[in-house]
Amino acid sequence: MADNKKMVEEITSMEVDFAKWYTDVVKKAELCDYSSVKGCVILRPYGYAIWENIQHILDTKLKETNHENVAMPLFIPESLLQKEKDHIAGFAPEVAWVTHGGSEELQERLCVRPTSETLFCDHYSNIIKSYRDLPKLYNQWCSVVRWEKTTRPFLRTREFFWQEGHTMHETAEEAIAETKQMLDIYADFCENSLAMPVLKGQKTNKEKFAGAEATYCIEAMMHDGKALQAGTSHYFGDGFAKAFDVVFQNRENKPQYPHQTSWGVSTRLIGAIIMTHGDDNGLVLPPAVAPIQVVVVPVAQHKEGVIEKATELKERLAKDFRVKLDCSDNSPGWKFAEYEMKGVPLRIEIGPKDIEKNQCVVVRRDNREKVFVSLDELESRVPELLKAVHDGLFEKALQNRERRTYTALTLDEMIQIANEKSGFIKAMWCGDDECEAKLKEIAGVSSRCIPYQQEHLSDVCVCCGKPAKEMVYWGKAY
Repeated sequence: MADNKKMVEEITSMEVDFAKWYTDVVKKAELCDYSSVKGCVILRPYGYAIWENIQHILDTKLKETNHENVAMPLFIPESLLQKEKDHIAGFAPEVAWVTHGGSEELQERLCVRPTSETLFCDHYSNIIKSYRDLPKLYNQWCSVVRWEKTTRPFLRTREFFWQEGHTMHETAEEAIAETKQMLDIYADFCENSLAMPVLKGQKTNKEKFAGAEATYCIEAMMHDGKALQAGTSHYFGDGFAKAFDVVFQNRENKPQYPHQTSWGVSTRLIGAIIMTHGDDNGLVLPPAVAPIQVVVVPVAQHKEGVIEKATELKERLAKDFRVKLDCSDNSPGWKFAEYEMKGVPLRIEIGPKDIEKNQCVVVRRDNREKVFVSLDELESRVPELLKAVHDGLFEKALQNRERRTYTALTLDEMIQIANEKSGFIKAMWCGDDECEAKLKEIAGVSSRCIPYQQEHLSDVCVCCGKPAKEMVYWGKAY
């Protein structure tokens, strides 16, 4: 091992201090670093590479469903933001304002976008004139600013990266179908690319997006039992269209307001990956978004032919996978620990004895299982093993969710479970905002979603005892 290198520093055990474990993993895996602006982080190459892979997969899905990418301005005039009163009221505490241009005070303050509904509506008012102009299926990849008081890398920062889709439709039915289609796309992405099981459902009126008629969401459970909202999709009706005078001539040649949606996921998903799959040795990355899917580590690389063979394996696999060959002068043990900490799904070890036997050792990151693979079968076995890693991660996360999901039939049960355990609590609800607020106050839980898959647990609300309307998942959340 080189003198200027050392073994990977110890990561705090998640069972000892989950928050400290999370911060250790973020920093030691070199995902991001703190910047000189409080609440803002620097995405380092490894962290940004994960985001790029997320972007690539999702962008492909969006284009397959006929969405087009656009780019809106960073700034929103205050008068524009004020046009939709519920929307601005919801975002007012988090808005960052530009008041000067150079040394001159601006005549009108500019908001640094917290989200872009108002910009899109202003644009749509200029380009939508007829039903023939619909639908408009626009999306943008950008960063937004929300002046959060309490921040944590990826989970809640003052500036973060995301995609935000904003669409306009001829009818309410088309817009609602779009809203639900996007939620399905997000759920499919989380489960089939991130190996992260999610619950699909609708937010309560209290928790829905500012200005929306309905908000749909996917909720994931982290390793510690807390919930994380992994994506949202909103149906706005024609409220924004009326506020911004977006009018088109319908098929009867009469003026009509279009129906609108918006939806998005953000770099918060990287935090979700860390907290869903990580362990005390660091990251565990789903193969679909891992910057390095396979790392090749030569063993006894000073011996004749070892580096050459390792290079050959790397070149063979690089045609179909993201592969790294580490021929540095660090010891194999240092390399094993380093790439475990970085969450690389598969590690290939090749040494003199392996070469003699025409084989290599493949180690899975998720369970550290070692498999001896013939070099003749490498190209066919690697995709099988990567799929096995994905499936193993998904099953482990699903078991964690099932093990930490409880049922409460009474208020006393709800309080006891919330105080003694960490996880989702299924309970019936009457639909009253006062009951929802009371549960947050006395049990410390918020409504996570009204799931599509309803269960009839009892006839009465867990809080007030009045007739129940629906079953809700409750929990503590990031």
